[in-house]
Amino acid sequence: MSESEVPVVISDQRGIITHINEPFGKVFHWRMEDLIGKALVVLIPPNLRDAHQMGFSRFYVTGSGTLLDRALDLKVLTGDGKERLAEHTISAEKIGGEWVLGARIRPL
Repeated sequence: MSESEVPVVISDQRGIITHINEPFGKVFHWRMEDLIGKALVVLIPPNLRDAHQMGFSRFYVTGSGTLLDRALDLKVLTGDGKERLAEHTISAEKIGGEWVLGARIRPL
């Protein structure tokens, strides 16, 4: 899979999805209009949501994260309600005083 074909999700510092690319929609069966403006938790299986919220909150308060920029094998909820294992690489950048978070999510 070339870098341009890698599924990507971008969120703001509140955890609201601001962008998905076309490969994300195709691989994980989501339409952009069903995700933009929604909380990231719509993509996270219920059993992982509390851990996600705690980590996201800790990052927001401290500005640092232990899981950034390394490969993590986690499940994603697909648009058709299934869970799919994928390798996540999450990055964060401060733009205009606010954090923007992006994840490259390669299906496994």
